[in-house]
Amino acid sequence: MKKKGIELTVGVFVLIGILSLSWLSFKLGKKELLGGGYYSVYADFESISGLRKNGEIEIAGVVIGRINGVALADGMARVEMKIRDGIELPEDTIVSVKSRGLIGDKIISISLGGSAELIPPGGVIIETESAVDFEALLSQFIFGDV
Repeated sequence: MKKKGIELTVGVFVLIGILSLSWLSFKLGKKELLGGGYYSVYADFESISGLRKNGEIEIAGVVIGRINGVALADGMARVEMKIRDGIELPEDTIVSVKSRGLIGDKIISISLGGSAELIPPGGVIIETESAVDFEALLSQFIFGDV
């Protein structure tokens, strides 16, 4: 009888350990189990060169969301952005593709506008700035087309 009690106790601790490691792996992988706490908005860009799914979205250097997907829509690159609940985006918000350093990851930077009207969940941000193509700039400088 005592052996069964020890086996049960060890089994409970192993189960708790497995559940804790699963939860930790989701949190470290920045995944959401139920998808709660975020809403989606979209932005259309002429070029998003180097922007990837799960890239960061930030306002004033603070991460407020992640890129959920990238697709082609009407000849433009449509980016689905998952923004944390509680972050309100005015209608005249500007979304830009930026780079962390010269060879760093591409991120989306949001500059908030001053409009009283807000972009609803599922809405499209109209004002966008595409990524700067450093290769094109460098070739223009080298070949004298600046």
